[in-house]
Amino acid sequence: MMFHVKRDGIADLSGDLGPRLECFAEILTRWNGRINLVSPRDLPHLWDRHIADSLQLASLIPPGARLADLGSGGGFPGLIIAIATDADVTLVESDQRKAAFLREAARAAGARRVTVLARRIEEIDIPPVQVVTARALAALPQLLEWSSHLLAPGGFCLFLKGRNVDDELTAAAADWHMAVSRIPSRTNAEGTILKLGEITRARHSERATSP
Repeated sequence: MMFHVKRDGIADLSGDLGPRLECFAEILTRWNGRINLVSPRDLPHLWDRHIADSLQLASLIPPGARLADLGSGGGFPGLIIAIATDADVTLVESDQRKAAFLREAARAAGARRVTVLARRIEEIDIPPVQVVTARALAALPQLLEWSSHLLAPGGFCLFLKGRNVDDELTAAAADWHMAVSRIPSRTNAEGTILKLGEITRARHSERATSP
């Protein structure tokens, strides 16, 4: 599947990816009148602010990977990744209405390897995954609490972050050790994709959380 994400949107979609993303966008727009998937003022910018922003992660997913997307909401980034790749994606979304939207959008857009879990993140029990993703969900320390135990050996997290990324990394370093790669966003001049691997809890933090 070939595509190109540029600063002001998406270009060079090939095969059936374009029509499948169009299908997703149409369903989201229709459902957004009933439940708040994206801000109404964002709908005119759906492609560049949400779809393209999520799509840039697709090229970072190893072929055939298993992936967990936390707080999937309107499908960003997890469902977009599922549409664009062959990844086996679990979408975690506690809101039952949003979970229903994710199931319908996945079916209509032909994302066949998608599982939607309508549960709180703290309650999920899934086999280890190679990649955990999240977007606009929580600060980095909380994301690491939720995601570190979900990763298989050698797995990594991909988190889309904004202008406060340095502060979040500093806060996380107090309790976590990790290998950090920073990838500039191609859709947001202030955005960063954090790729985090080799995640372990700091020893003092382990003592503090022990019963």
